[in-house]
Amino acid sequence: MTVETNLSVDQAYVRSFSEGKGEPDWFTELRIQAFAKSEELPMPKPDKTRITRWNFTQFTQHTIESDTYQTLDSLPEAVKSLIDLENANKNLYIQHNQTAAFLTLSDELKDKGVIFTDILTAVKQHADLVQKYFMKDAVKVDEHKLTALHAALMNGGVFLYVPKNVEVTEPIQTIYVHDHTEAPLFNHVLVVADDNSSVTYVENYISTNEQAKGIANIITEIIANGNAKIEYGSVDNLAEGVITYVNRRGVAYRDANIEWALGMMNDGDTISNNTTNLMGDGSSSHSKTVVVGRGSQTQNFTTQITHFGKNTEGFILKHGVMKDAASSIFNGIGKIEHGASKSDAEQESRVLMLSEKARGDANPMLLIDEDDVMAGHAASVGRVDPVQLYYLMSRGISKKEAERLIIHGFLAPVVNQLPIEGVKRALIEVIERKVK
Repeated sequence: MTVETNLSVDQAYVRSFSEGKGEPDWFTELRIQAFAKSEELPMPKPDKTRITRWNFTQFTQHTIESDTYQTLDSLPEAVKSLIDLENANKNLYIQHNQTAAFLTLSDELKDKGVIFTDILTAVKQHADLVQKYFMKDAVKVDEHKLTALHAALMNGGVFLYVPKNVEVTEPIQTIYVHDHTEAPLFNHVLVVADDNSSVTYVENYISTNEQAKGIANIITEIIANGNAKIEYGSVDNLAEGVITYVNRRGVAYRDANIEWALGMMNDGDTISNNTTNLMGDGSSSHSKTVVVGRGSQTQNFTTQITHFGKNTEGFILKHGVMKDAASSIFNGIGKIEHGASKSDAEQESRVLMLSEKARGDANPMLLIDEDDVMAGHAASVGRVDPVQLYYLMSRGISKKEAERLIIHGFLAPVVNQLPIEGVKRALIEVIERKVK
């Protein structure tokens, strides 16, 4: 018996929730239609991972009201460590479970027309922009049951819009604090950079309660219009009891660039999809992912860059460390469509296993429908190199410390890409704790 087709709410609840939030009619109807589709659509089928017994639909409460943070001093210490407190009053959003708990945006960016607010407020106050992009160009509502359910039950997230010709020089940061044992996270992140603009966006998912349980259904849409540049960094660190589906997808138009730096540190079972569609000529994307698995968790990570435009460039880099009885699938897909001449698709996936029961599976794939292109891939799965261990130990370093140094060096190519020092430091601390 499986549980994925049994839903905890009905259509009447979806309508009541939307109307209770004061959402415009078009969004209420979008939710209701999405819910109807969720009852008919199948679950996604990640490669080599059975999720039929994973609970993505059962919960006792859809949303709760949690404490807000009047000052940053009232934050949990684990959250404070993620913030540059000297500059935190500029561009920061904090969500506590499903509650918009703290928000600040500099007057300079406001004057330039930058919009940065929680997604439920954006639906009401910036309806035209949200309606133009929400689940249109990137993720579609009817892809499968989880995308439809996400659209119907979205209860958190953020909206960031950068107008034409605006360069945001300081990072925009969001932190999602999770400490509840019941209510699910249906978070939607929508980032739009208009023509000739640029922005760096960094987010953290953190469980401050190790006993927290539930569902995380997270969808991120990144839209880079003509000649725009978006740097997107994320560190996910949700508790063991949280089952996570996360779909981060970008669309890059002519000469646009999307850079991904993802630290996947969840302790629970996780399905992750990171896809970039290079729609415009001259567009590019680099996707860098670092993963640490431990315990008995099962994870599946698919990264795909699809080339539609000419002279496009896509590079996938994934490094994972597995310990205990953890298992992970690493799928890397470089796809060049017919007509995308002069394009370049490269990828590298490497998995390091620290125990006999740990499992890692790296699957590089190149799907090429055009002749005049460049493409290549590399993959490796193995254990700590004894030659490296011997070299370090011969210089007076203990075996334990030598292994620690090798692991950090193995993950460094992604860790070093994170643009906020506090977040980078926090990721290193999480890695240290998980591999100890």
